[in-house]
Amino acid sequence: MASIPLLLRSTFLKPQPQTLTQTHQRQFSPLPILKTKRIPQNGTVSTRTTTCSYTSPPPTERLISIAAYTLPFFNSLQYGRFILSANPNLAVLFDPLFPLYSLYRSLPYASFIAFFALYLGIVRNTSLSRYVRFNAMQAVTLDVLLVVPLLIQRILAPGRTGLGFQVMVWSHNALFVFSVVCFVYSVVTCVVGRTPTLPFVADAASRQI
Repeated sequence: MASIPLLLRSTFLKPQPQTLTQTHQRQFSPLPILKTKRIPQNGTVSTRTTTCSYTSPPPTERLISIAAYTLPFFNSLQYGRFILSANPNLAVLFDPLFPLYSLYRSLPYASFIAFFALYLGIVRNTSLSRYVRFNAMQAVTLDVLLVVPLLIQRILAPGRTGLGFQVMVWSHNALFVFSVVCFVYSVVTCVVGRTPTLPFVADAASRQI
């Protein structure tokens, strides 16, 4: 009989399985899954189109620019005596220019007069357009560069034979080809109304304008 109250007591104190299960589920319920929501980027990139208008220089400015490049071209013909004598077929292309070149060489101080006429009359003339002044400055700068090899030749005096003479022939041929290419390129570019950019010359000419 004394064990009956104990049994009743243990029965009332025994936890119910359902209650324990519910408590266990509450304590160990899985965490909610965090879903990342992608926010669409609706930013629009605005593009702006800038139209640049290019005005072609008038024909008079083109002719002046072409005439300016004839100065270094005529002064470079003296470097072509070796390559033209070795290639008669190539010399035929320059035959129409020789009468004009002979007239240019016959005038006393023609090179100096043309040089200062370009520099003082065109390059330093602010009333003219930058197109004409830049082309004239390129021609003047190229003409000055063509004088430097002649000064070196007079100082070293390589003679008529030997390695020094062969180096002189190679340098003259290279200078002649370079000058002809620059002249043809400049003339064609000026004819179409563009600005020629000569290597080793354009940067120096642009700083002087």
